[in-house]
Amino acid sequence: MKLLMYGAGSIGRGFIGPLFAHAGYDVVFVDVNLRIIDALNSRRGYRYTLAANPAYDRIVNGVYGVDGLDEQKVCDEIVCCDIMATALGPAVLQKVSPLIAKGFSQRMTQSGCPLNLIICENLKDSAGLLRRWLSDALPDDMKELLYSKCGLIEAAVGRMVPGAEISDDDPLHLTVEEYGFLPVNKDGFVGKPPKVQGLILASPFAFYEDRKLYLHNMGHAICAYLGMMEGCQTIAEAIMRSNIRYAVQGAMIEAAAMISAKYKVPFARIYDHAEDLLLRFQNTSLSDTCARVGRDPIRKIKAGERLAGALTQCGDFGVHNAYIALGYAAALWQLTYDPVKAAEIAVQTGELGPRQAEIITELYKVLGDQPEKYVQTAERLKKQMRGNTV
Repeated sequence: MKLLMYGAGSIGRGFIGPLFAHAGYDVVFVDVNLRIIDALNSRRGYRYTLAANPAYDRIVNGVYGVDGLDEQKVCDEIVCCDIMATALGPAVLQKVSPLIAKGFSQRMTQSGCPLNLIICENLKDSAGLLRRWLSDALPDDMKELLYSKCGLIEAAVGRMVPGAEISDDDPLHLTVEEYGFLPVNKDGFVGKPPKVQGLILASPFAFYEDRKLYLHNMGHAICAYLGMMEGCQTIAEAIMRSNIRYAVQGAMIEAAAMISAKYKVPFARIYDHAEDLLLRFQNTSLSDTCARVGRDPIRKIKAGERLAGALTQCGDFGVHNAYIALGYAAALWQLTYDPVKAAEIAVQTGELGPRQAEIITELYKVLGDQPEKYVQTAERLKKQMRGNTV
């Protein structure tokens, strides 16, 4: 059995590759980083470290690499693989989708075997978007087969794998956390899903998708933005500051209440996951930086994304959301130092209403003028929100 892993970065090598390799799959990595590809081909395996207490190493064997610029070799691997996965980032996934479409077309011509592709991207409606990108690149006689012969499976990647500089001593080595579960959309597969330990077949999948985006990614981002404002280098350093932890925990409580109301799942079950995340954020062995987690803030405050999406859906389900608003305000500080411009960005980019923008602007000003009072201000605003309910 063979997994074709498109993307040999931190998630590909640090999570998806090992998940399938330890289940008996050979793993082929596609990437444009030739230093990584050459090392995979010369060694046919690599070591990764699990950041436990104590830390320990595991080995992935039976791997090789393909240069992502060699289009025919990539297509050949798409033709013959048993299952495929991507971990590239949304922009790169869109860029390579014509090549994936070309490989799928050749597969249909040569064997007609269905192709299942697990999409490991932080991207809302990733299956719908990828299907559209593939369809745009396919000839007309192949478009219909895309719906009957290509399973596009959304995944909620929960393992934290910090991006790391390539070591001169071991360019393939990564340090990852122990958390090893990958919820995927069971209904996205064409045919039987693979049996892989740690692969959670979820139906309906939307609950896990929202829990990942609006609880995990949202809390992670708020920790990063508040951490950067306080001069913290790593997520672990930031979450160990009592005021940041209090704010992140407050935002997670708000998100957990929203998800509970939306999916009729007990709040305790969701909050248990939030508590586990808070502990995992403290893992100093990961050395995950605030700059990495908080990069590309304009994307993370867009409508439907981890911050704006959590804010608006809390409003939809009657959940007071002062701490998520605080995180949104902290993200705006990475984009502008002008309160008027910040409010404009919140309305235009996040599609937030006037009252939400007003609250965010107040928190934004506190972060700039009296940063020691941002928790106190969020608490005051939350009490004001509660004052409107019985």
